[in-house]
This record gives sequence, structure tokens and C-alpha cells, in this order.
Amino acid sequence: MSEETTAETTVPTPAAPPLGEPSPFPDDAERRARLIAAGVPEDVWEHMGPHGVAPMGLRLGMKYHEMTVDKVVATMPVGGNEQNVGLFHGGGHLVLAETLGSLATILHVRRNLGWDRNVVGIELGATHHRSATSGLVWATCTPINLGRTLGVHEIVMRDDEGRRLSTARMTNMILPPRD
Repeated sequence: MSEETTAETTVPTPAAPPLGEPSPFPDDAERRARLIAAGVPEDVWEHMGPHGVAPMGLRLGMKYHEMTVDKVVATMPVGGNEQNVGLFHGGGHLVLAETLGSLATILHVRRNLGWDRNVVGIELGATHHRSATSGLVWATCTPINLGRTLGVHEIVMRDDEGRRLSTARMTNMILPPRD
């Protein structure tokens, strides 16, 4: 583990789990370290699930900059997430979109509706507008419609200069309580 300094403390930056094996749930200290290293605001921690930060997001270098019901913003580095000719991978756009759309719907369910329910993605589509070869990809997720059974979000990815790279739309279904 390397270390990252935050305003509060220096915390170890967690390593990604081994490839090919199910990701074990972290203990409380590791979960906390993941959340801090990824920039997740403390008031959102309770909604981030047992892994804290999804193992895939951790592996791809996702960092969170804002997390509210109305807007979720995150970044992913281009470096290390390119396809074979050096462009940011289209799948990286979709990982950002799906992660942010799901988190935004969870925040809607927990904060707007006051429910402790899970959500699952049922539709994700994207249009790629231009490529990126360096820097960060900035993803901003905003609601299109927030209901009691579905949450629909638009996720716009931009480069460091603010140029639109892709536009995605995600629909999440809010699951009923389990018996």
C-alpha cells in the first residue's frame, strides 16, 4: 500500500484485490481507507456497501469529487485505462457511467425516499463523441427522472479541457424489499 495525505490524516491507499478471485470484503479499517482514498464524503459512507469503493473502481483509479442526490462527479485516469491504440477505453466510459448512475440512484432511494432498498441497472447506453489520450476523464451524473420504481440518469464524460467525450444514459430499477 502507498500512502495518501488528506486534510484529516495520512491513510494507506489500498491495493486492488487479486484478479480472478472474488473480492473479499474489507475489514472496517480497510473500508475506511478505501473511502478516504477515493474521496467519498463521510456523509455518504453508510450508502457505499460492504466494499466501500467497488473493487473495479479501485482498480481503475476512480476518485469522487461530489456526491449528492442531484449530482455525482468522479474522475478516472486515462493512463492505464487505454485500449490498444492508446485511447481511453470505451468500456471505461461505461464503467464510470454505470458506477455513478447506480450510486446516484442509491442516494435517491436512501435520502429522498427514506428506503433501505437495493438498485440494479437495467439499461445503459452511450455515445462516444471524441477520444482522450491523457489526463483525467471527468464524469458528471445528473438525474433525468427519479421515481419510486426507476431512477434514470444522464452521465456526461469530459476531458480536462471540458470537451465532451461521451454521453451515457442509465436506468436503474429500485428493488422491492426482500422477504
